[in-house]
Amino acid sequence: MELPLEHLRVIDLSSGPVGGMASMILSDFGADVIKVERPGGDPFRELPNSPMWLRGKRSIELDLKREIERERLYRLVETSDVVLTAFRAHSAVDLGCDYDVLAGRNPGIVYCQISGFGPYGPYVGYPGYEAVVAAKAGRMQSFSGMINRPGPIYSTVPASTHATSQAAVTGIMAGLIARDRIGFGQYLETSLIQGFLPYDLAGLTVQSLLANDPVKWKELLPVPGAAASMMPTINYHPVQTKDGSWIQLGNLLQHLFENFVVASELFDVYTDEKFSGSPAEWSDEAREEFRDRMLRRMREKTKDEWMQIFSEHGSVVAHPWQSTQQALFDPDLTANGHVLEVTDSRGPRLKTNTSVTEAVLGMFGETQDERPPMKQLGPLAQFTKSPAAIKGAVPRSGQHTFEIFDSETDSPRSPWKAFTGGDTSGAPALEGTLVLDFATIIAGPLASAHLADLGARVIKVEQPGGDPFRGMGAGGISAMKTNAGKESIVVDLKQEEGQKVVTKLLEIADIVIHNYRPGVPEKLKISYEDAIKVNPKIIYVTMNGYGRNGPSAHRPSTHPIPGAGIGGAYYQVGTLQESTDDLEKLREGARQLYRANEVNPDPNTTAVITTAASIGLYHRQKTGMGQEIFVDMMGANAYANSDDFIWYEDKPERPDLGDTLLGPDATYRLYECSEGWVFLGLFLEKEWIQFCNAIESPELASDRRFRTRQDRVQNRDQLENLLSSLFISDTADNWEQLLATIGLGCVRADGPLPGEFWFKDEHVKVNEYTAPVVHGEHGQYTRHGSVVRMRRTPNVLEAAPMAGEQTDSILSELGYEPPEITVLRENGTVWSEAAVYRDS
Repeated sequence: MELPLEHLRVIDLSSGPVGGMASMILSDFGADVIKVERPGGDPFRELPNSPMWLRGKRSIELDLKREIERERLYRLVETSDVVLTAFRAHSAVDLGCDYDVLAGRNPGIVYCQISGFGPYGPYVGYPGYEAVVAAKAGRMQSFSGMINRPGPIYSTVPASTHATSQAAVTGIMAGLIARDRIGFGQYLETSLIQGFLPYDLAGLTVQSLLANDPVKWKELLPVPGAAASMMPTINYHPVQTKDGSWIQLGNLLQHLFENFVVASELFDVYTDEKFSGSPAEWSDEAREEFRDRMLRRMREKTKDEWMQIFSEHGSVVAHPWQSTQQALFDPDLTANGHVLEVTDSRGPRLKTNTSVTEAVLGMFGETQDERPPMKQLGPLAQFTKSPAAIKGAVPRSGQHTFEIFDSETDSPRSPWKAFTGGDTSGAPALEGTLVLDFATIIAGPLASAHLADLGARVIKVEQPGGDPFRGMGAGGISAMKTNAGKESIVVDLKQEEGQKVVTKLLEIADIVIHNYRPGVPEKLKISYEDAIKVNPKIIYVTMNGYGRNGPSAHRPSTHPIPGAGIGGAYYQVGTLQESTDDLEKLREGARQLYRANEVNPDPNTTAVITTAASIGLYHRQKTGMGQEIFVDMMGANAYANSDDFIWYEDKPERPDLGDTLLGPDATYRLYECSEGWVFLGLFLEKEWIQFCNAIESPELASDRRFRTRQDRVQNRDQLENLLSSLFISDTADNWEQLLATIGLGCVRADGPLPGEFWFKDEHVKVNEYTAPVVHGEHGQYTRHGSVVRMRRTPNVLEAAPMAGEQTDSILSELGYEPPEITVLRENGTVWSEAAVYRDS
């Protein structure tokens, strides 16, 4: 069976996990990935998860400072399709491997540049480390107040590493799709700072609306300190069980909450009028009374007892809190192929208690034991007709240098040929692609919005009343982000006439995205089988919580579930509250867990949906083959926790963050200053030496306690004490000015929250990471830009529609006459919110 990317060659010039994860995915789906490493190898090979993101590639070593070595690279580029880079600032130009040079050798290449902070602006030279960017963009400050100390909190989930690597793959697919139309490749760029764009669901929108009309939007004004003391919503509450374990509840919608009330035998509360309606409508007193009763009730049974009850009920959203290492054994993750076992590529180990003589003999294989297999991430998504085929072997640095260049001399690969006479209209990459978005809430809708940013036409098919997310929060502000760039039609799919409308849409669609639970699409006549009856080549993306296999396939899920179940939030909280019946301790423990389990699991899933859809679309363009693709939130969030979603013998554990949550080690953590806080992020040995020189303490670099990275880890407490005394001697701004401007990772970490950062920061403006748009009801506002920027085929950044705003125009396009549309409206088959007609 042909793999989706089987005929592609990728030259990976990047270092580290961001580009590494992107090229791993390309390899998993069939691309020939050649990793070009500096002499001595990628310095990030020492990361515990490197055996995963190095898998399936061939490795060569080139010293690109030497002209003869650059010429060898150029020979490879001439027969390649994709070049992936992660150079800082102008390093690509200095090394002779920027886009202009390489495209001169092969105008068909799609060249993807990954950076930390983008190509322009005051932070362009800052190092591209996840935590440095997170600190600067306000992410660490957004956790402030989670525990009982002032200042920002270290953010643990490498969310931007995940989103950026996925954006790179999506952009590469879009570039390849456009290449067949326009005749040339192109330059595209993404960055860790762009990777954080999806995670700010409402902050930027709120800031821009307040700036436009502070009176109208005064209810959106943030209350100082409110987030720090906020208790969990009743629907999204962590609860401790009899055995001291914690279970995360996620019953967002009212019918799900009522299922929980019944399953936990708390239903007698409905005999009291103060508990009528949803918990959001209760009085503060009623809400706190129910919270305390719920916390006490959950302490009456063990985790396993409660989970059996919830699973047997089938419609209660709940999952145990667990670490990422525990998640590797989760039955749903293993049943859906998200945990892969591969041979430990380090080879056999010597048997224990081996003598010196036996050790020498071991060179000849007589005293060696086989290592147990590695556990690591499975394929990104389940493709039903062209599944991924993971090649698990990890190459040694430079292992394939002679093999590759010998083969290029003997039988060079035939490259894709650029051509003239292609589309010169300047249309976006996904021009002509129609996406039907049936999904609700965040993950699926945000994915189709990302496709719209690349030029796809997205029609959001909504239920009567609109996507429920439109009614959540103040004015449904977050829905303006998840629906950006779309058209909206509201159709009652429970009516036969509504199903006929959607069938007409299925006939002309290229991609479908939905997040219905099993069985629902069949009832609504929009299942994959229904779709291929009228459109056999459709790419049909099914997204749900747990996957189509496993014990929880039938169960619903919401964003806190993978947050708790994959281990990201478990690591973020630092220390879980021990078993207790003390109500105040239970409340405080739940509050901390709630703050730790923030919204990242939904955008994490978004990134995977977008990537999977784009791979499927590219494969269809090459083969004419449509197919069903399965994505689930648990698997997607395993990718987002790729730093620890791997096990092998002697693998280092995630570093202990302790009770202060400042960071994992002395040179990668938060420090308090005389005014403000900084995050210090040093990884490479040369950075440590440069840092010591910059602070006028060169002797520190040669101090035997701190000479190597391992020394600094072993003597962490001593080094932290020294650096704490150093940083408290000056302000955060001064430290950033001293260190970041010479390329070291040291940035102020207690600056604006993300919304204000995106709205006001000069670096954001210079790079045009936001754009002004006009909403049909709310007028002008500022929206986020695209996670990947295309240079030859422009991005398209539009506002979100009102529910049903394009209902009539879409129906007309499908052939309905005005009298027929009137009948459909009168029968409740189609609908639009009142604001659509308010000014008509």
